[in-house]
Amino acid sequence: MGGSARNPGVLPRDDSSSQSPYQRLSQRMLDISGDRGVLKDVIREGAGELVAPDASVLVKYSGYLEHMDKPFDSNCFRKTPRLMKLGEDITLWGMELGLLSMRRGELARFLFKPTYAYGTLGCPPLIPPNTTVLFEIELLDFLDSAESDKFCALSAEQQGQFPLQKVLKVAATEREFGNYLFRQNRFYDAKVRYKRALLLLHRRTAPPEEQHLVETARLLVLLNLSFTYLKLERPTMALRYGEQALIIDRKNAKALFRCGQACLLMTEYQKARDFLVRAQREQPFNHDINKELKKLASYYRDYVDKERDMCHRMFAPGDGGPTAGEN
Repeated sequence: MGGSARNPGVLPRDDSSSQSPYQRLSQRMLDISGDRGVLKDVIREGAGELVAPDASVLVKYSGYLEHMDKPFDSNCFRKTPRLMKLGEDITLWGMELGLLSMRRGELARFLFKPTYAYGTLGCPPLIPPNTTVLFEIELLDFLDSAESDKFCALSAEQQGQFPLQKVLKVAATEREFGNYLFRQNRFYDAKVRYKRALLLLHRRTAPPEEQHLVETARLLVLLNLSFTYLKLERPTMALRYGEQALIIDRKNAKALFRCGQACLLMTEYQKARDFLVRAQREQPFNHDINKELKKLASYYRDYVDKERDMCHRMFAPGDGGPTAGEN
């Protein structure tokens, strides 16, 4: 990539040219700002829609100064990059313009002139004044939060005036946000997003021929909520949402499994077994279900042993105490 796949800031020298490496690179790049302040070179094409204004983006990036081997800024060392909202979390004007030109999965290289980067003053001590910088950006995913936020701010009556597909789209976006937060182990925040999605779907009445679309969407959210409450160590709520999912699909293996896990945490071993056996019936070779059944058997044996020991202690003669027939 440029001079080096690992160090795109270091480009091949050309002793026969008076131009700098970035100047040479800029000649084959696309002008996306209209004044050559932001130039773009696509390394790998993406797919789908362009990033929407006010979207929240998931990106990997590295920023380089000319002639420097290592990036002065990068988030590539993070296992899971942070979700960033355009207009709030991204401070470089050039990066925001660049992202608006990208599609999911795209990898691109950008040159940002000072006006679109760190300005005339730079950012001492790392960035000198009036510096053009190179950024490599990979767009992993993005979520259009603006549409969802505006819709959720409406009253139930106002929301009811929109077509069903709009409601389903917003609910799906809320669920996607919840999934992202869940993967970040931010379970409380994920729960809030899932509940927003569930409320939207609960409010909506659909004609009989479209009701299955609402029920399918509700099922996914209910399964997410059940799993999230397990992570929050609130098995009673996990069981509640799992049972609601079973009302929609009584043979859903995930719902049966979540209910079984919840009952196991609540030490309701017989109910846990009933749910897990039903789940196993639907998916006999599911490793997680079979593992949970083995765990249940172990817990139940320990429980029976403890009960037996307690009975022995209750009815055994006390040390030094009177026995039958003694005065």
